[in-house]
Amino acid sequence: MRVRNFFKSPLLYSLVLVVGLMTALGVQAQTTDTTAVSMSTAMDTASTAAAAGPASPTLISTDVDTTQLSWNLGDGQGNPVEIGKIAPDYTPIYKSFSYYFLLFFLFCAFIAIIGRSLKAYELTRSIQGKEKGINWHRIQAVLLGIVLVVGLYGAYWSYTTQGAMVNSISGTEHGERIDFMFNITVIITTIVFVITHILLFGFSVRYAGSEKRKAYFYPHNNAIERLWTIAPAIVLTVLVLLGFFTWKGITNISDSDQKNALQVEVTGEQFKWSLRYSGADNQIGTRNYKLISPTNGLGIDFTDKKSWDDRLAGDIVLPVNRSVRFTIGSKDVLHSFYIPTFRVQMNAVPGMPTYFQFTPKYTTAEMRGKLNDPKFDYILLCAKICGAGHYNMQVKVRVVSEKEYQEWLTKQPLYYNDDVKKELQMASASTSAQVALTSNN
Repeated sequence: MRVRNFFKSPLLYSLVLVVGLMTALGVQAQTTDTTAVSMSTAMDTASTAAAAGPASPTLISTDVDTTQLSWNLGDGQGNPVEIGKIAPDYTPIYKSFSYYFLLFFLFCAFIAIIGRSLKAYELTRSIQGKEKGINWHRIQAVLLGIVLVVGLYGAYWSYTTQGAMVNSISGTEHGERIDFMFNITVIITTIVFVITHILLFGFSVRYAGSEKRKAYFYPHNNAIERLWTIAPAIVLTVLVLLGFFTWKGITNISDSDQKNALQVEVTGEQFKWSLRYSGADNQIGTRNYKLISPTNGLGIDFTDKKSWDDRLAGDIVLPVNRSVRFTIGSKDVLHSFYIPTFRVQMNAVPGMPTYFQFTPKYTTAEMRGKLNDPKFDYILLCAKICGAGHYNMQVKVRVVSEKEYQEWLTKQPLYYNDDVKKELQMASASTSAQVALTSNN
């Protein structure tokens, strides 16, 4: 009764009227602003052209009434439109909350009117002593059947259309194991999804409400409860163990394999990735955030000789069929190191290095051939919403032969360059002066 009285209250209609007026005024103001900006832009363009001096002679005569040209369709009814007029832009209205609120209210009002009309129809037949004209149970059963068919087709469409975007070729050795685990999970959950929904909607259609039939009260069955408890438990246990051993096999790398792998460090910050490749010693030098400076953005500790041959890189270039170990970190907020085609994802956490080791299987050229896409590139993304420029955290990844990789690596600059050496010398001299001053005092 409270809801019904609310819809009858003048307050509701006053609220709708206010929302409608706000929408109209907002559209009028936005249209005026758009027109003013467009006219101002046109005037600025004209003044600029005039200031630039006389224009070159036109190749086509402009002494033509453009409103009479055959391609000027006018208002769609044969009436030409003056070219100089600018059509109002109503696009901003579709972004306003009041517009969608008004649409929602009108939809609800339409449904309410239909419902009241049908209710009046039922009451009229009841007063006349006639049987009920509409079997609502049967209508609901039909609607549920339609929902079942449309829903299952939607699932099929999603698998065939969007599934192809996910089920691409893996570019790494461990990616095949992840794909196997993913496919097993999808197959099991799809079977359960289809069976449960057919049973759920099928029973609603088959046993629709009827005044000629009374529902059987069936509150308890031990055998059924054991079945739907034990079966899901077994399936989930298998899936969990499959995921656990798959992940363990990917991340549990022996010490010898870790040392033999190519060492690359990637550091995330808003909004870019910084890359550092190990040198001839295949070891990456230590870092300390206290050492960060304009010439040492990563805070590399150059007193550690392992950092002297570390190289700076703009793109990620990896040799095919060679194990690569990434040391992942962050300078500011939480980021996520994510290369979809490699099936690689690992959080970049400030103050805590994380690691991911994998072996690329196909060069970029080979993958382009397999996907029949000459523009394909492996790409490093950030899988955490780390701020306004999150979408800019993209780095191209190239997989090449060992020979091409070595040629590329020798061309990359050292982090330990002349600017860094001068800064270290100045810092050392300053420290020595402070020590001497302190000892004199």
